[in-house]
Amino acid sequence: FPELITEGANGVAVNVDVLKALVGDASVTDADEKYGLNWHGKRRARQIALTPSTGTLRPCPEESVDWETTQNLMIEGDNLEVLKLLQKSYAGKVKLIYIDPPYNTGKDFVYPDNFQDNIKNYLELTGQVEGGQRISSNTEASGRFHTDWLNMMYPRLKLARDLLRDDGIIFVSLDDNEASNLRAICSEVFGEENFIAT
Repeated sequence: FPELITEGANGVAVNVDVLKALVGDASVTDADEKYGLNWHGKRRARQIALTPSTGTLRPCPEESVDWETTQNLMIEGDNLEVLKLLQKSYAGKVKLIYIDPPYNTGKDFVYPDNFQDNIKNYLELTGQVEGGQRISSNTEASGRFHTDWLNMMYPRLKLARDLLRDDGIIFVSLDDNEASNLRAICSEVFGEENFIAT
């Protein structure tokens, strides 16, 4: 019964509620169970979306075409900061958002595309080592390949959602490396019922 064993900051433990459910104890309820994607750092990623921006948008009329009459914006900057800056003026007003995030392939590009945490750091952050020694041989090492990418994407998608109109749409260009994780995050942020196609 591998589902009985849990690992966390305090080491390996038996999940008593799962054990009770397996032996038919009727006192166990589903009240604390939730459907969703969880990973190390999700709480912090949620907080990042809520922290105020430290930047400022500056217009560049000299680099613009038809500055006085255009109804379009071209914004250059760190996308997390820009998404935060746009909240005050554009919350609930954007028709379409297109994003092309890093695919997490581990290859070298102009932008970071390798969000794989090194194994030592990942095991320490998730409480799977103590004093340089693994607490358990059954570690969650595969999570390190996705954790940083999820932590990068989550606040950006939360902020993008706040910008969209009720009938707004977001397009995300991505390959198979993180497609299932993106789908799970988008279901949480935008609502599973709003998914259209892959």
